[in-house]
Amino acid sequence: MNRKSLIISLKGTTLSRDESSLIFNEKPWGVILFKRNIKSIKQLVELTTKIRKLLRDPCYPILVDEEGGRVSRFSRIFDTSGFSQRYFGKFFENDKFIGENLYKEYLNSICNILNKTGVNINTIPVLDVIHKKAHKIIGNRSYSNHLKTIISLGNICIDFLRSKKIGSVSKHIPGHGYSSFDTHHKKSVVNYSLEKLLNKDFSTFKNNKSNFVMTAHIIYKKIDPTNPATHSEILIDRIIRKKLNFKGLIISDDISMKALGKNIIFNAHKAIRSGCNLALYCGGNIKESSVLLKNMKKIDSFTTKKTSQFYKFLR
Repeated sequence: MNRKSLIISLKGTTLSRDESSLIFNEKPWGVILFKRNIKSIKQLVELTTKIRKLLRDPCYPILVDEEGGRVSRFSRIFDTSGFSQRYFGKFFENDKFIGENLYKEYLNSICNILNKTGVNINTIPVLDVIHKKAHKIIGNRSYSNHLKTIISLGNICIDFLRSKKIGSVSKHIPGHGYSSFDTHHKKSVVNYSLEKLLNKDFSTFKNNKSNFVMTAHIIYKKIDPTNPATHSEILIDRIIRKKLNFKGLIISDDISMKALGKNIIFNAHKAIRSGCNLALYCGGNIKESSVLLKNMKKIDSFTTKKTSQFYKFLR
């Protein structure tokens, strides 16, 4: 499969000539969409159709970061800002039957829009654990501080998206919950032991069935004192692959986030060398996308195999 190991983002609601040329010539693995790229259903259909026509690929991966709540990218189509994962977690903890069915109704609405507009991957569920003393960057983006709630609703989400032919991206593996800082802006270090992390934050990702997962830019000092999970062979191989038993494709969180430093080319290359299968760039800057793509290698045989399996799933 002739693809580069990078997911890029776009500047606006239409493809510029330069973006079209870059996608056609450099062939990123996928494209991720944000609020700045979404104006209406008609516009979004035109955008996703044009992307796929460029590559002559009806299954080409087009992602959206639509969590609901504070992370609502569809607000010009369907405002999901009132429906955070915590909103559904509270219903579920009060009454499992009502909570599960309410959540499925919501997911059905989202999936219908995704199917209609040509988006085939959504970066949910968030499986991080809510902790009172942690930074609020996760907060109500998570279902709960109770592991059983997170695991139950996470599985419901993954299974429901699968039934609608939508790929899921569980995040932020192996667990962002204890972080004291927002990794969009600065480095964050978690000092807890491996045993405690495996029993708490990491456990929500055990045997995860998502097609994809997204890494946390967190340094887990007792496991790898130097590198955040995205850049850590130890975390990716020993923890994510072996202890958590994840078999699918690993996507880095955004390589332009400040927790990794300023050099996005270094960040992308190190993510791939450390075991991420795909690097994610969310900045939407055509010059940066171009430099990144021209410096990235093609996807390896494992990523090719898993991408082919994902295509079969879509059909």
